[in-house]
Amino acid sequence: MALGGIDPVTFFQSSGPRPGGPGIHAKFRESTFLFSSEDNKKIFLENPEKFSPQFNGFCAFGTAANGYKAKTEPIAYTLVGGKLFLNYDLGVQKKWLRNRDDFIQKASVNWPSVMKTTKVYQ
Repeated sequence: MALGGIDPVTFFQSSGPRPGGPGIHAKFRESTFLFSSEDNKKIFLENPEKFSPQFNGFCAFGTAANGYKAKTEPIAYTLVGGKLFLNYDLGVQKKWLRNRDDFIQKASVNWPSVMKTTKVYQ
C-alpha cells in the first residue's frame, strides 16, 4: 500500500493526513493508493502527479544525502511547491528542513540512479 494506507489527497487538506479505506482505492505507477472518500479518489485521479509523493514515497533526505532508498513515516512530510516529500522519521525531517531546497535539488539529481536500486533501508 502506498503511503502506508494514508489517503494522498489528505496531505494537501487542512485536516492533514488521514487513513484511506481498503474499499476505495486506485492504482498509479504500480502503486495502490487508498482514499478516505470517493471525492478524494476522484480528485487524485484527475491529477495523480500532483498528489503522488516525490521519489516514489522514499525518504527525500536519504535520496539526497546518501543516494539510497529508505522507508518513510507519513507523519514526517513536507509540502514544497505543491509537491509531497516524505522523510524516514521526524528526526531526519529536522535535518531535511535545515537545507530543504538544496536537498530537493540533490535528490532530483540522484533519483534516476537511486530508483534503479532494489535495496530499501529500513
